[in-house]
Formats: sequence, structure tokens, C-alpha cells
Amino acid sequence: MLQEKKLENLFENLHNDKKPLAERMRPKTLDEFVGQKHILGPGKLLRRLIEAKRVPSVIFYGPPGTGKTTLARIIADTSNSKFVKLNAISSGVADVKIVIEQAKNDFEMYGQKTYLLLDECHRWSKAQSDSLLAALEYGYLVFIGCTTENPSYSMTRAIVSRCSVFEFKRLGAQDIIQVLNRAINCEEGLKSFNIQIDDEALLYISSSCGGDVRSALNGLEIGAITTPKNSDNKCVITKGIVAECLQKKATSLNEDVYYDLLSAFCKSLRGSDSTAALYYANRLIEGGIEPQILARRLICHSAEDCGLSAPNCLIQSCASLYALDHLGMPEGNLALTQAIIYVCESPKDNRVVVAMNMAQDDAQNHPDDNIPPYLRNHTPQSKYYKYPHDYGGYVKQQYLPDSLKDRKYFVRKDNK
Repeated sequence: MLQEKKLENLFENLHNDKKPLAERMRPKTLDEFVGQKHILGPGKLLRRLIEAKRVPSVIFYGPPGTGKTTLARIIADTSNSKFVKLNAISSGVADVKIVIEQAKNDFEMYGQKTYLLLDECHRWSKAQSDSLLAALEYGYLVFIGCTTENPSYSMTRAIVSRCSVFEFKRLGAQDIIQVLNRAINCEEGLKSFNIQIDDEALLYISSSCGGDVRSALNGLEIGAITTPKNSDNKCVITKGIVAECLQKKATSLNEDVYYDLLSAFCKSLRGSDSTAALYYANRLIEGGIEPQILARRLICHSAEDCGLSAPNCLIQSCASLYALDHLGMPEGNLALTQAIIYVCESPKDNRVVVAMNMAQDDAQNHPDDNIPPYLRNHTPQSKYYKYPHDYGGYVKQQYLPDSLKDRKYFVRKDNK
């Protein structure tokens, strides 16, 4: 098995310089892996499992380019186990049965588990998913599913219940810059190009790639390949060059300007100025910001600033995010524009956020106050609970603990 692994690594390294930069720079160890500190930081559960070589079946879900497939490979290499990769789009039940049969034989003959990495695992049917269940139960196959969709909604309960689920998040700008600098200075990366790139260009790439490392590295590689060296034998990559490579228009959108524009956008929404809100939104988009960021802010403002006085704002805002995710740009900008105008032109009401803040404060300051006995689950006093439908839909009774019984978080406009 060790000999097989060496041969496999040998073939993987052949023509390595012909592979895309993102593939060449793929981390091989946990120490090289960047991002996802919420699940891989010191002492975190997933890191402990990997270091102990006891990773169970898992599902990694999150946006593309955040390291899901890379981490799966690191897990397989760390455990010295066999690694098989399938794609749910092109693989059927027959392919899975072949993997399962081989995994069973390897386990019986060598005591070696097989790691099955399945990309786009949310696309599997129930029959395909069910074909794995027995192998997972007996333990000779470890499943690592990678998906951009939340498995709670997109995968069968039988598979999800047998896996630990970990969410991957978009990488921050500093994480992306760290990866780019490593690629520029690494022999396997772009060191031979003798690249000279300033902080503005690096920040532009990191803020324009939407937290997708693969996209950032692709943009950098195109810039290096297409930019001739100057008289000093330097490949000088500017912000304008990377903007062209990323197919985005370069604007003066540094970190301070970004937050200023976002603040102006939010305050324009709250101030019901749709013209200003659209102007700042489109300046942000032209500056390379993912429009989904604006849609997510819009969702928050719908609840915070319009609330129950205009509940359809939340529907419009969620629909704009859905459109952006499924249509992309520029078509998705139509739905975003409609939602921005709708929120701006709707009546404003902040009672929802006021109620939320008051409830949070009380929950933190009164964490152990006694629940009224007739509201508890299966107690002798439960018989004293008044079922509202027996009283025409409403009956007055105390629901809060005694210490909070007169508290009112949400005040209706009719003051009831």
C-alpha cells in the first residue's frame, strides 16, 4: 500500500508546472491550510479529529473555493488511507457499488479504510445515497461529502444523520492575500515570473473574488502569464491589470472607501432615499463587491427598519438574494434594484429590533428565572394551563417569570 501511495504521488507530480496555479498551490498539510479557523483553529473539534486520525463521515458545505475538497484530501493523506473521488453529477449507483466492494476487500485484507470524497453530493438521489448506508454502518468506508448547499435541506436525512456536518465560510481578505503572497514567492507557484505587485492590487483581488481562493489565484495567474517583464526583468502587476484579468472594472475602492460606501448605502435605506441607495449600491458593485453582500444587508434592514409595518420587504429582499444566487449578474441586479426601491419606499418601523434587543438583555440578565409551573412540560400544575382556543383564541394568563411579568417588548400601534 505504501508503494502504491508513492507511485500515486509520482504520477501526480508529473507535468506539475502544466497544472493551473490553484491546483499547484493546493495545501497538502493542515499547517499550510488557510482559513476556516472556526472549525480548524487550535483545539477545535475537526482539527482534533484530524490530528487523532479519527475523522468520521463528514459533510463539508459552503461557497466554492473555500477549501472543502482540499481539506478532504488532507484528511485522507493524514490518515494514510485510500482516497477515492467521485462527482455526484457523473457518478451513479454502479460506480458507488464498485468503490464499496473494493473498500470492503481492502478493509478485510489490509485493515485499511477507504475515504470516499463526493463532490456536489447534494445532487445525489435517494437511491444513490441509500447505496452507501451499509458501508458507513460497518465502518470500512468513510464518506466526505462536499457541497455548496445546506445538507439539512438538500440531502437525505439517512445520510446526514450518519455524518458530522461542518460549514465552510468565505475567506477574508487577509486570508486571500496570504495565499496570493505564498503563490508569488513559492517555487511551485509564480516565483519564476519575478512578480512585483503592490498592496492595492492585492487588496483588489482579495475583495473582488468573493472569498473564493481559486478565483483569486486564477486572476493572479492570468495577470502573470499575460504581463511582459520590464527592463528590470520584473513582471509588474497593477490594479488595472488584475481588474482586467478578473473582468471587473477598477475603481478606487480601498477598505476605508468600502466601509464608507456600505455605511452610506445602509443609511440611505433607512432614510427612504431610493436614489441615493441605488447610487451607493452600484458604486459598490462597480468596485468589485459581491452584490449578494448588499442583498444580505437588505434582508437585515427589512426586519430592522421596516418590520411588521411592511412585512413584504423581507420577502422582496430574500427574493433578490435568491435571484442573485441563481441568475448571477447582470440579470440579478434587476431583482436587487427592485428590492432596494421597495424597502426605501416602504413605511419605517423599528419595533422589531427594539423588541429583539430588550429580549436579549433580559435573557442575559435573567437566565435562571422560574418559568410559571403551568407552562412547564408535564407537571402536576399543567392542568392549570388555559388553552387559548377554549376561550375563543385568547385568554389572559401570565407567561413570563414573575420577575418579568410586566415586561413588554413589542408594543402594537394600537397600544394593546
